[in-house]
Amino acid sequence: MTDTTPPARKPARPFFSSGPCAKPPGWSPDKLATESLGRSHRSKLGKARLAYCIDLIREVLEVPETHLIGIVPGSDTGAVEMAMWTMLGQRPVTTIAWESFGEGWVTDALKQLKIDPTVIRADYGELPELAQVDWSHDVVFTWNGTTSGVRVPDGDWIASEREGLSIADATSAVFAQDIAWDKTDVLTFSWQKVLGGEGAHGVLILGPRAVERLESYTPEWPLPKVFRLTKGGKLIDGIFRGETINTPSMLAVEDAIFALEWGKALGGLSAMKARADANAAALDKLVQDRDWLGHLAADPASRSNTSVCLTVEGADTDFIKKFAALLEQHDAAYDIAGYRDAPPGLRIWCGATVDTADIEALGPWLDWAWAELS
Repeated sequence: MTDTTPPARKPARPFFSSGPCAKPPGWSPDKLATESLGRSHRSKLGKARLAYCIDLIREVLEVPETHLIGIVPGSDTGAVEMAMWTMLGQRPVTTIAWESFGEGWVTDALKQLKIDPTVIRADYGELPELAQVDWSHDVVFTWNGTTSGVRVPDGDWIASEREGLSIADATSAVFAQDIAWDKTDVLTFSWQKVLGGEGAHGVLILGPRAVERLESYTPEWPLPKVFRLTKGGKLIDGIFRGETINTPSMLAVEDAIFALEWGKALGGLSAMKARADANAAALDKLVQDRDWLGHLAADPASRSNTSVCLTVEGADTDFIKKFAALLEQHDAAYDIAGYRDAPPGLRIWCGATVDTADIEALGPWLDWAWAELS
């Protein structure tokens, strides 16, 4: 190690984890509404707060009235698996993977549901050739690859006249990137990513074609209670009014409401996207100014503006662990090592709950850690 002096200025909020992510600026637990705590989620108050949370999601995320919004168990993973277990099997399936979570949906389709999907893959840092997709299939994909920093640039590649369903895991894309709702039959996310909310709960958004599938098709495999979205061949529509399948944490719900109200007061979706874009631009400037840093996602058109993954010259897994631990030890940056299955590197969250000034303040600390360990 070189004996160098740490920078004087630290990020005010060094929370750069890609999930759970930074809380919204100004957040503190005493600011959460607590009247619903200790009450039944099926009480008038409990149902009202759950419905209010859903209404805020629709307003801030600009979800059209054609789509239903439900709060479901199991975080984003639960929401994706709920969609896969209840809707797949009627027609051929394509799964698209360019990072670990996409590979997880490949595994679910192939080894758990045993439906032998067509798999389209790309290496970390790259986007598959989306023109290969056959839209007579149901298609499962990640809108933004959280562990690779690669996103789909838009929804133009999704066929308007598709026969199959488009099922999008968009947990690190929503509130930061444009969603083509007319091309999206199923979309999932969790509060713990771009909203900086608490985990354990997922959000499942269904378009009309997904509802039609649920009401006209019954899969051959058994469904656990927490996956069941229909009864007697009809959608259980109460789920999409806040009558959750199982007991939710009302504290997590109130935390999500705080984040959504923050986003609304900020200026809504456009303001949240602008903050993410500004953060990603500030981080890109840090990369451009340092020859030892690079982007894992080489193509700016498909580079994430939330989970930005960086390469570090000559770094292996051990070096990255030491690098991230050194910055955490000095409270300069928390949780910035890349995902365990990804190539060794850094991953820095740039979503709307992060302040651009903190991204800028991170630069000298990256330099310091590099000098210390090189």
